[in-house]
Amino acid sequence: MTIDIEKTFESDSEIMQILKTIANLELNDSWLCAGFLRNYVWNVLSGRQGFDTSTDLDVIFYDGTISYAQTVEMEQKLKEEHPNLNWELKNQVYMHIHNPNTKPYDSSREAIAKFPEMCTAIAARLVDGNNIELFLPYGEEDIINFKVRPTPHFESIERRLIYRNRVLKKHWQIKWSQLQIEL
Repeated sequence: MTIDIEKTFESDSEIMQILKTIANLELNDSWLCAGFLRNYVWNVLSGRQGFDTSTDLDVIFYDGTISYAQTVEMEQKLKEEHPNLNWELKNQVYMHIHNPNTKPYDSSREAIAKFPEMCTAIAARLVDGNNIELFLPYGEEDIINFKVRPTPHFESIERRLIYRNRVLKKHWQIKWSQLQIEL
């Protein structure tokens, strides 16, 4: 089975509402990304309902004028206004510190390209009102083919161990037995 990721997202009213909520925040360089979108695609390809409310909604943005504390406050407000969703709001100005020996990012796109797995490096946002813009720095092949491999940023020995430990902790194969995981 194959899918058109963009059209699949566009046809889901819940995803479109989430993307509108994010757009209404008017945050610089903001995206819905990572595990939520990856899991959605894997669920659809597995014949399940795409939307899974137990998965975190990873929302990122890039703005040096917004402090870490302000980001936490905005995340809390999102959680209060939309309590049925697991919002995670992260300003990528500060997130490089979670990646060993990584220089500060210069954009959300750079941060996405440095996520641990290629299949997790996926992002979507609304442009011009209702049009979805996708960002897939490594293409869609790994996602639609259930492949889990490290991004180039996680190829070094130090980061590869972080990647490996992360993948082993996730236990994704329990839900998606067809995964091909490169350790």
